[in-house]
Amino acid sequence: MCGIVGYLGNQEASPIILDGLRRLEYRGYDSAGIATLKDNKIRVARAEGKLINLEQRLKSEPLSGTRGIGHTRWAPHGRPSEINAHPHKAGSIIVVHNGIIENYLILKEKLKGTGHHFSSETDTEIIAHLIEEHYKAGNGFEAAVRQALEEVEGAYAIAVLCEDEPDCLIAAKQGSPLVVGRGEDEYFVASDIPAMLSHTRQMVFLEDGEVVIFTPQGVRYSDLSGKDLEKVEKTITWSPLMAEKGGYKHFMLKEIYEQPRAIADTIAGRLREDEGDIYLKDLKLDNQQLAGVEKIFLIACGTSWHAALVGKFYLEKLCRIPVEVDIASEFRYRDPIVNEATLTVLISQSGETADTLAALREARGKGGKVVCICNVVDSSIARESDGVIYTHAGPEIGVASTKAFTTQLVALLLFSLRLGRARKTLSADDCRKKMLALLTLPRLIETTLELDAEIEKIAPELSAAHDFLYLGRGNQYPIALEGALKLKEISYIHAEGYPAGEMKHGPIALIDEQLPVVVIVPDNPIFDKVVSNMEEVRARGGRVIIVTSGRGAALADHCESIFCLPEADDDLMPILASVPMQLLAYHVAVYKGTDVDQPRNLAKSVTVE
Repeated sequence: MCGIVGYLGNQEASPIILDGLRRLEYRGYDSAGIATLKDNKIRVARAEGKLINLEQRLKSEPLSGTRGIGHTRWAPHGRPSEINAHPHKAGSIIVVHNGIIENYLILKEKLKGTGHHFSSETDTEIIAHLIEEHYKAGNGFEAAVRQALEEVEGAYAIAVLCEDEPDCLIAAKQGSPLVVGRGEDEYFVASDIPAMLSHTRQMVFLEDGEVVIFTPQGVRYSDLSGKDLEKVEKTITWSPLMAEKGGYKHFMLKEIYEQPRAIADTIAGRLREDEGDIYLKDLKLDNQQLAGVEKIFLIACGTSWHAALVGKFYLEKLCRIPVEVDIASEFRYRDPIVNEATLTVLISQSGETADTLAALREARGKGGKVVCICNVVDSSIARESDGVIYTHAGPEIGVASTKAFTTQLVALLLFSLRLGRARKTLSADDCRKKMLALLTLPRLIETTLELDAEIEKIAPELSAAHDFLYLGRGNQYPIALEGALKLKEISYIHAEGYPAGEMKHGPIALIDEQLPVVVIVPDNPIFDKVVSNMEEVRARGGRVIIVTSGRGAALADHCESIFCLPEADDDLMPILASVPMQLLAYHVAVYKGTDVDQPRNLAKSVTVE
């Protein structure tokens, strides 16, 4: 899922591509590969694991040629292995791909019916065969790529070569990042700027639905229909630190915008659509052990505790098992009842949180099984747990957690599906429906991020408030808590999150004409109840800001501001609703001039009790 590099020029392509992949290592990967084209022949080198493995292979089996493509991969479909590593070839076509092809099973069956044979488990191989199918029909290389992409549903960034048309490299983008670089008589394409910065600073950022065709004569941009586009080059003048920030003003904003990729990487390689089940490689608990669990503790601190509160809804709904949610710093001091039928799930971005680590040891000391949801490989909590579910969010520099939180929610949903299948509370078909919903999530997050400009507009006026109230019900109550925490952390405005139904038990006394009240009201079975709570705020003069979906759009006349989310499975709505909470906190803090990435008194990882 993580890194693409392509090159067409006069230099040997392989060293340039390898260097570019190395500069994209921060994105994470489990395998890597390079293909070069010379004398109308494509040659490929692939290896599982780190880039050093690919380097060693290239030393013994060097690839020559001045055209090439390379890739580092987090497995979207198919387990990490050399056979599943990119690039993938079909006939004269070879492809690298980032993203998730949502209709790949349908396309695969169609292609099998026309005589295609597949050697990997990946969705990417389908793209290669689809282009080859159109190419064999007598269409040119460029036309075949366009026709194939018209059939694809989902997210992709691709780079493609064809043995029969060696002077052409084609790339295209939909929902996954892709950047073009222009040097002296040479061209580059990559997932991110750092892969090319040592060769050129002249770059073009592709938009969704755009195709770029490289030849020795130049570069041409077009849309999927073939209509030519004019693109403006930008000169990148970043310092190394700015390059690390990807051009964003703050790490927090960069990390908010990285959520589609982070979520895709967290899903990657874990969906077994054919079996209707979830594959969690490092969980290390089999069906019998999972079926024997009688009670679950979810333990975490801060933002991770809010993720745990959502996880309780997932687990009790999908697995029909009692769940308790504990703040890690309180867990061991109440002498919890833990036994061999108890599963304790710890949630920590860093895997080094002192209170969470102490809770882990308390649970293990009482004879319970312990697993963790963590973002850092081989962290203390990951090492001491019986099993791990890694979130693959990538480095999170901003102190206020964003992509780590939403990937924790995804990991909790994946775990709930796995446990539900093991306990037989969830059928294969029901699990498969949730998988299909999960596959759409990165694209839904992209759509939700389009609210950014609207949210930025209301920040100046809201920044003068001294207090905020956040309301939600059901699985949105924890998101109200998280929204309030985000605002407190980085803007230093006092904020409280409450279950909307609890408002009459105290918080209603705070409501006046100066109090902004953020109400999360997705279109779900308790929609009318939350609207009723919202009307109680309006009746007392509160400034209502709505985050909603579906029929909630009709509430525009009942509030000061409204932000509409795309419609989605109800289990995905907490993840989608988190994004406006993050953006609101960010823009209010920026307007107030606070230190967004390093707010006062806070540390990224709390490693002391």
